[in-house]
Amino acid sequence: MNVAYHSARLEGKIVRTLYCAALGLVVRYRARIVRELPLDVFAYSGENTLPEQVASIRSFLAHAGRPKQFTVVSDGSYTAASIELLENIDCCVRVKKTPPILPSGLPDTIQSYLRDHPTGKQLALLMSLPTNGPTLYTDSDVLFFPGARELANLSESAAVPAFYLADYRFSGDERLLLDPAEKLNPTNTGFILLFRKLDWSLGLERLRMLSGPPNFFTNQTVTHLCMHANNGLALDPGKFVLQLDDQFIYRDRYAGHSLAMRHYVNPVRHKFWTALARRSSQ
Repeated sequence: MNVAYHSARLEGKIVRTLYCAALGLVVRYRARIVRELPLDVFAYSGENTLPEQVASIRSFLAHAGRPKQFTVVSDGSYTAASIELLENIDCCVRVKKTPPILPSGLPDTIQSYLRDHPTGKQLALLMSLPTNGPTLYTDSDVLFFPGARELANLSESAAVPAFYLADYRFSGDERLLLDPAEKLNPTNTGFILLFRKLDWSLGLERLRMLSGPPNFFTNQTVTHLCMHANNGLALDPGKFVLQLDDQFIYRDRYAGHSLAMRHYVNPVRHKFWTALARRSSQ
């Protein structure tokens, strides 16, 4: 048995349980705002990830700064109490219960995917951004670190249409690909900084061609294809991290002062909580 791995998972479970129990107290302890940011932030989440969403927002405020607005788009499951708790984190936080308006003229199959599928709803949100100037999209399982101060400078990099989080490997719906080369430089949808609306026509055309129902990674593949079609750039993978190579060891190989953020996807989700437990500012 890998004692280090199971110890880390147990520690993460305990920390999350304690954090859940103390959410009301956590929110009343105001995060220190280090700077004001000239950008909007959007997240998409629901009741099952409320603790992660609270911790993610607080870490953003503490290390990146206060955006013009931090909007949490609900997947429809947030309770009234949870919405109130989220909006009490800071004056910039609001919860939006209605989904974005879908583009007109889409086939019924695509409309239903964007309206009803869990990851399709996330794609619909991404397609609606930015709304008014530079806009960051971030998943609820993203934790921010002191290096997130770099977002202040990145938010002024309007020479590119978007920056994306580089994935450690291609994780997508290969039915949407026409050439193996399209797997190169994989995009992760968990963290994207947009400066202008992308042309989503390539991704929508591949969706029209899709044989069978969309899966969990269909939205990520559409985003990946469109990000490259629009000449988006990858963020520095040394500071903006999505990795699993420390999954089976105890320590978090990346958490540190120079790190901007880490997307703690499911296999390393426990490290979200072990990293948080070691940061007194949260």
